[in-house]
Amino acid sequence: MEWLKGTHPVRPMRPNVGVKPLTPLKAAGIPVVDALGVIAGEMRDIVRQPTAKGEMSGELTRRLPDPYLRWCRVCEATHPYEQPFRLSALQAGLELEPGTSPPVLHRIRGWRGRTKRVPARLDPVRGVLRFLGPSTPKLVAGYVDSPVKEIAARWPEDVVQVEVGGQRLDVLADDVDALTGGEPAKEVRLLGPFDLFLQGRDRELVLPDEAARKDLWRTIGRPGAVLRGHEVVGSWRPRSSGKKLRIAVTAYSGKSAPKAVAVQAERLAAFRGQTFDGFVDE
Repeated sequence: MEWLKGTHPVRPMRPNVGVKPLTPLKAAGIPVVDALGVIAGEMRDIVRQPTAKGEMSGELTRRLPDPYLRWCRVCEATHPYEQPFRLSALQAGLELEPGTSPPVLHRIRGWRGRTKRVPARLDPVRGVLRFLGPSTPKLVAGYVDSPVKEIAARWPEDVVQVEVGGQRLDVLADDVDALTGGEPAKEVRLLGPFDLFLQGRDRELVLPDEAARKDLWRTIGRPGAVLRGHEVVGSWRPRSSGKKLRIAVTAYSGKSAPKAVAVQAERLAAFRGQTFDGFVDE
C-alpha cells in the first residue's frame, strides 16, 4: 500500500523499521483483536464521505497513540502499520472507489457493522468459490492462508457438490450452469505468471502432469501459461529486444497451437507498443 508523502504528521518516535506490529501492541498490553477494532472505529469515523486514502491515513495517524504507529524511512513519515491498516479497512466497512488515483475510500453500501454478517459479495470464501471454481474448505484455506476450521465454519450453505477429475468438490449453486452448460471453450489465451486462474491450490486438477507443474509454478522466474479452453497446454516467456517481442513456448505432452499463440502474442506486443517477431527456443 503506497503512502503519500506530505500527508502524515512528523511525530518524533524511536525508529522501528522492521518491527512487527504485534511487538509494540503486546508491550503496551493491547490485544491484537482489540487493536484492530480501535483502528476500524477511527477509520469508519474519518470516512463519513468519500476520502482520499492519504488524507484518511494522515488523520488516522493523528488520532492513534504510538503503539499503533511506525516511522517509515521510505515515506519519511509516521503512519500506522501496514497489515493492521489493511485488515481494519474491511472491518470498518470501507472499500476503494474503482478508477480513482490517488485512491479514494468510501463506506460500503449496506454495511451493518462487524457484528453482522458480511455482505455476500464481500465474503472471501464465496469469492474464492466464485472466481476459482469448485473447491473444498482445505483448498480455500490454503488460498486465503487461514485455518481449515475457520473456513469450514463459514462454508456457504448454497453449494452443490460436483465431480471434477474424480474428486468431489463444492461449487456455488448459482454457478453450476455456467460451469456445466454449453460447448467447452477452445480459445487460446496467454496468461500472466500470476493470473488468478493459476493462483488456486488445486494445481493437480489444473495441470495433472507433475513435470509440467514444476515448470509452470517455479519459485523463481515463473513463466506464464498457454491456456486452450480450460486446459493448460504449455508455458510461455517473453523475449524482448527493443521494439520487438519474441515468445519462447514450452508445450506440454506435445500439445501446441502455434497459430493461435501467435495471434495472442501479436495482441500482447501491440499492448506493449512492440511488434511480434516470432518464436524462439528456450
